Amino acid sequence: MATYAIGDLQGCFEPLERLLASIAFDRARDRLWFVGDLVNRGPDSLACLRFVKSLGDAAVAVLGNHDLHLVCLAEGVQERRARDTLDDVLEAPDRGELLAWLRHRPLFHAEGSHALVHAGLLPQWSVKRARELAREVEAALRADDYRKFLERMYGDKPAAWDDSLSGIDRLRVIVNAMTRLRVVDASGAMVLNFKGEPDEAREGWTPWFDAPARRSADHTVVCGHWSALGLEIRPDLLSLDSGCVWGRCLTAVRLEDRRVFQADCPRGSEQED
Repeated sequence: MATYAIGDLQGCFEPLERLLASIAFDRARDRLWFVGDLVNRGPDSLACLRFVKSLGDAAVAVLGNHDLHLVCLAEGVQERRARDTLDDVLEAPDRGELLAWLRHRPLFHAEGSHALVHAGLLPQWSVKRARELAREVEAALRADDYRKFLERMYGDKPAAWDDSLSGIDRLRVIVNAMTRLRVVDASGAMVLNFKGEPDEAREGWTPWFDAPARRSADHTVVCGHWSALGLEIRPDLLSLDSGCVWGRCLTAVRLEDRRVFQADCPRGSEQED
């Protein structure tokens, strides 16, 4: 049995097929961890959703910002974006089943010495605390009145965590950190409009995983989202968005021995988000 963590798919199903063939993936024996953003920008969002859903307990997929965008678009609380490639999902006969499944995915997953999240964690959060906070958002997404939460979920403020936060402000910070975060400023607040490479950040801005006294550093955080960073492997971090949808490659890392597997991706673009 092996567990493979896989970077952002973003609708790139054919490279995923080749990647899984190269590792001889066996759904009866192995497990896959997906870092989120199963959909959008690539050509086969519907195939990606159907496949990951079909894996059942053989897969763990956390929510990414593009996954949440799809849910909001389907609910009519977000407008289509110029580069969205989500029509195949929205027009599918099993749309309702797929979207309900997606809405019930975790925002965060921890197991043993590894923690799985799409973007990042704020410095104040231990893995245990992050799990607790993620459950608050998951409860809102799975509630009967989930649409009310979606209607107010988007926004860049508050930018910093405070234990006294409540209501939508509290939930919004959790969502933004776990699905959008790349860098924090000197105070530990999120800088959500930054999308470049780490050396392009302004003075005082730090990648979230290098923030001083980060409380989650006792685990290996497995994440994606930051394609300008690319593949980053170190004891406390596996950052796996190697830019498949931008024409680079799709990456899997076997957690047991950190062996890296990659599949080339033919599609390309110039900008991420």
